[in-house]
Amino acid sequence: MASATERVEREHLAEVRAALDGLGHLVFDEESLPTVLQKVVDLVKQVMPAGTEASITLLRGGQPTTVAHTGQLALDLDEMQYLRGHGPCLEAAVGGVSVAITDAQTEDRWPDYLTTFLERGARSSLAIPVPAPQLVAGLNVYAPVADGFCEADSQVLVEFAGFAGVALTNMQTLESARELAENLKAAMEFRSVIEQAKGILMERHRVTGEKAFRMLADASMHTNRKVRDLAQALVLTGELER
Repeated sequence: MASATERVEREHLAEVRAALDGLGHLVFDEESLPTVLQKVVDLVKQVMPAGTEASITLLRGGQPTTVAHTGQLALDLDEMQYLRGHGPCLEAAVGGVSVAITDAQTEDRWPDYLTTFLERGARSSLAIPVPAPQLVAGLNVYAPVADGFCEADSQVLVEFAGFAGVALTNMQTLESARELAENLKAAMEFRSVIEQAKGILMERHRVTGEKAFRMLADASMHTNRKVRDLAQALVLTGELER
């Protein structure tokens, strides 16, 4: 017969598996990156020890920002590190290694940061790098007690960080595809209006398509306006600005 501790451990493991399975069934093209990452940290908070707050740090152009968090404590402690330019969440994200504070009262790294850390009611933390090609990110958790996270918690966080990495990579790919599609659509629309403008000039001045485009290009140079803008104005008003 299983002990009470074994039953609790099994129940917790089942909760973790259910949380990860739920994330695995998210449809990325129906979500935004902030909503996906917020779900990650909300579930992390749910499966971590009581009192835990979680966040995700993402560096864009070398500038760190917290893209999801479960409470003001996590946000404040993240931003305090960004302000100082150092701290466990930055070291984990940039260095690609897990960084732990087991007890802030005996920790000797980042002394200026630890003062705020303790004042805000935190005592321990764990930062896990998020594996995402071409992106730099980390998953951070904060606890109000010393030794707030055990080895099993660390392994669970690695799994959640892995999902966050998949989400970041997939959403970035999806956003790039959407941007490309929008740019192609805009290009086709611009091409269409330019062709219409050329047609007007060809009929009006009895010139070739090449000559009509040259007229648009010359007008663009003289007016310091884009060809597509002049073409659109010509189609709408019948006049070519010169």
